[in-house]
Formats: sequence, C-alpha cells, structure tokens
Amino acid sequence: MKYALIGLLGLGMFAAAHPDHGTAPGKDVPHPATVGNGAWTFETVPGWGKLPDGKNLGPTHGSVLSGADGRVYFSTDAAMSIIVYEADGKFVKTIAPECVGFHAMALRTENGKEVIYGAQLAKGRVCKIDTEGKILLEIPNANTGEVQGGWNGLTAVTAAPDGSIFASTGYGAQFVHKFDATGKLIKSFGGKGAGDGQFNTCHGLAIDNRFGEPRLLVADRENRRLVHTDLEGKFIGVYAKGLRRPCMVDIMGDHCAVAELEARVTLLDKEGNPVAFLGDNPVQGQWANFGVPPVEWKDGIFTAPHGLCFDQKGNIYVQDWNSTGRVTKLLKK
Repeated sequence: MKYALIGLLGLGMFAAAHPDHGTAPGKDVPHPATVGNGAWTFETVPGWGKLPDGKNLGPTHGSVLSGADGRVYFSTDAAMSIIVYEADGKFVKTIAPECVGFHAMALRTENGKEVIYGAQLAKGRVCKIDTEGKILLEIPNANTGEVQGGWNGLTAVTAAPDGSIFASTGYGAQFVHKFDATGKLIKSFGGKGAGDGQFNTCHGLAIDNRFGEPRLLVADRENRRLVHTDLEGKFIGVYAKGLRRPCMVDIMGDHCAVAELEARVTLLDKEGNPVAFLGDNPVQGQWANFGVPPVEWKDGIFTAPHGLCFDQKGNIYVQDWNSTGRVTKLLKK
C-alpha cells in the first residue's frame, strides 16, 4: 500500500481561495470563492442552506448526506435534529426529532428505498430511519448482546452491501463493532493504540468498494491516518497518513474526500495520494475551533470540517464543527 505523506506538502499547494469574501449573516451575499485545482476545481455557493427565518443551524457536530433525488440531509445538535434541503439550498423540512445529535450518518438503499443510519452520540445508540424520519431499527436491542467496551463514545456507523452494520466507539473504548441486519453483535475489533489494527479515535467509517471485495475505511483521527480493514475486521493497511485529524470520509469513483478537523478538506486518489486541498485555513487559531463566530467566516475557508459528502454530480457538501452551525456547498467546475 502506497502511503500518502500529506503532512509534508505545503499549505495551499493545490488550493486557491478568496478569503476576503465573507459569509456572515446580515451581509451582502458575496461572490463565489474558487477552491481546488485542475479537474478538482470548485466554487462555493454563498448563502447555501440558510434557514428562511434567519435562525442559526447549530450547534453542528455531525455529518451531511446527499440522496439520489438530490436532497441533502444535515444533522445538528439543535432541536431541529436533521434538516432537509433541496440541492439548491432551499429549506424543505426537519425530521427525526428523537434523533437529535447524529454524530455520523450513512445512506443505503434497501428494498428500493433509501434509509439513513445514524450514530447518536448522546444516547449511545445506532438508529436506522427512513427519509421521513421514522425509526426502523435501534441498536442496542434485544438481539444485540454485550458489546466489548460498552456504548460510551459512539462516533460512526455504516452499512455494508450484505446488510451488516458497523459502528465505532471512537470517543470511548476504540472498538469497531459489527452487527447483522437485526442488530445482533457479530464481533468487535480494534482497541486503543497506534499499531496495526488499533485506533486512537476511530471517528469515521465508510465502505470502500474500489478494490474488489468491499473494505472498511476507518478515519483514525488522532493517529492522523485512514486505514483499511476487511469486513471481518482484519487489518489490511494504511491508506493515507499525515492528515490533519481526519474526521469522516466519502468516496466517489476512484477518489476519496476527507474532512480534516484542522481546517481543510483533502481529496485523495485511489492510492491515497492527495490531488487537491480545499478551503485550507491560514489562521491556525481557527483550526478545530468550535467557537469561530459567523463574522469571522471566510467563504471558501474552513475552520473545522467534521462531516462531508459528494452528491451524484461530484459537488461536495461540508459541515464544520461549529457552535452556530455551518454548511458549505462546493460546486464542481
């Protein structure tokens, strides 16, 4: 496996942005900012996702999904829970009030319909809901059994092609747990450390279908790396290292987008090499800073990317970890 020595590459090597364009509420809508390079050039969509009543979105400590119909699902720690938008940023509705605080989400099509899996940090449970917010499954349940290390610190969830479900306790005992489609525990793997098969804040999970047999891709945040295991939990290798505290990932085609808490989104090729850095913030005091107020936001510059996703057109949605709540749409050029 070829390692990506991302940390050795200079700030903004591939990034182009216009930090003088602010997006604070109450100001004139700015011109789009351009980020990225070459085939990976994007423009921001200023004002995307503002609520019709002018309320704040946040606090945000979650993720974002794009459905097959283009609708966008954005989780918050506020009473609104999950906010649904059209692709153009128009507010549609809120759903699943009992699922406030989905720290991570994953989308899967089952029986011809899309469902959302969410890791609810505050309640220590995984929920599967439909796109109207109805709860279809909870884990733990009567089938689950005892989970090694407990449920404290639930950070991520994803579902494999065979219906098995993976959840991580990256703020807790550092295990990834595998369940069947009913929520019965199959096995646990991981544990805290920096060695092969160990994690230090296993913060994000994704199924990676780029290498033949499906793999699990783990954002091992405080080890600053992404690692692959097979679906039985066997360590395969490090996909990329030297990252700036990777939180979550999304995959489109041969490429992977990484939300890095230290104020950057990185795009990687199939071998784990960086092809673009997006929204790199030159102000290190804003990196991984939950409290950056809207008046200090710069269009095209991130502060603490926590969740992200591609849509079917290759556009990227990014959620910053932020006390007020922030979402950015990057339009593929």
